[in-house]
Amino acid sequence: MIFLKLFRESFLFAYDALRQNKLRTFLSLLGVTIGIFTIISVFSAVDTLKNNLQKSVNKLGSNSIYIQKWPWVNNEDSPWWKYLQRPTPKLREYDELQKRSQTALAVSYEINIDNRIVKYQSNTVDGAQIDATSHDHDKTWNFDFEDGRYFTEMESRAGSPVTVIGHDIATDLFPNGGAVGKQLKIMGRNITVIGVFKKEGKDILGISDDKEILLPLNFAKNVIDVQNANYNPQIVVRGKNGISDLEVESEVRGLMRSIRRLGPGIEDNFALNKTTILSNQLDIVFGVLKKVGFVIGLFSILVGGFGIANIMFVSVKERTNIIGIQKSLGAKNYFILLQFLIESVVLCLMGGIIGLSMVFGATAAVKAAADIQVVLDISNIIFGVSLSIGIGIISGIIPAYFAARLDPVEAIRSN
Repeated sequence: MIFLKLFRESFLFAYDALRQNKLRTFLSLLGVTIGIFTIISVFSAVDTLKNNLQKSVNKLGSNSIYIQKWPWVNNEDSPWWKYLQRPTPKLREYDELQKRSQTALAVSYEINIDNRIVKYQSNTVDGAQIDATSHDHDKTWNFDFEDGRYFTEMESRAGSPVTVIGHDIATDLFPNGGAVGKQLKIMGRNITVIGVFKKEGKDILGISDDKEILLPLNFAKNVIDVQNANYNPQIVVRGKNGISDLEVESEVRGLMRSIRRLGPGIEDNFALNKTTILSNQLDIVFGVLKKVGFVIGLFSILVGGFGIANIMFVSVKERTNIIGIQKSLGAKNYFILLQFLIESVVLCLMGGIIGLSMVFGATAAVKAAADIQVVLDISNIIFGVSLSIGIGIISGIIPAYFAARLDPVEAIRSN
């Protein structure tokens, strides 16, 4: 109860300081407000970007290994001339991996044929992405259906003229619906639509099935050379549930070296890419962004902290005689110290709450204007409040200490 009374009294003192010296207090709180707003805004923006990017990465599969010619992450020291000379993944290697892998849930061979214009009667779609894949693509990639179905194993083996198309293609070519069962002319052949992917929307990495036209690999083999490097062939291996990506990667590396007959002293002539490579790079970038935002905001908070400390020194000076009277009536040093310390914390907390309110306002504005799902994590809010309290303690401890150490007789005589 004593503490609650002390807190109430200190809060009233803080409110009184705010009421009597509006401009001075406002300018002091401004630094804390801007600092908290900057830090939490940067943290929230980074979390939002990271969340959206992670959704894109998750589409690739958390336990999938991509066997490709080029690594996903390069820098200026990367030996690109060596990568250029690497062979592209072949169908023979895909077949061997299917037979020999013990950790794989599924293995698929995939190519990107072309981006072209697709027509149906008077309707046209620009930039349609035509891909071809072996049957297990539905196990190595994450997607959902809006209508229809995936290829049957018989259709994949026989290379049937069937296709699954993206939502945007279905909407633009068949505005009245009923895409399943219709025929498109692709690569000079009539192809029947058997399925439509669910709407995904274009994400930050540009990964989307909305404009994809997916064909069975064996159908494409009858029209083009599916092993041609121009089609960016890749083999995707998805590990079994309960098996880590490191185990899958280790086995795939060993099998590929064996299939390509690479000796112990010869380096890999293939790249094993996985989502953790992207995630680790993103974590590094986002970590730097958070540190930069924190440093910028911290400078603003420190300026505000000095302002709060100045207010507290002035407050101690103005209430010196009151402190003397309180001490003469038996107030302990800790009572005086806590009184001014709580006042400092309350002032900083007010600045922090205003800063967080501005963050909430900015978040609502971004959602309304850009339809972006902004991530405002509770941990960031707690961090902002904790930082405000911390700055309040640091700013108020010295003035509060001086107030607590005042001699009651000298304090009463100060006026």
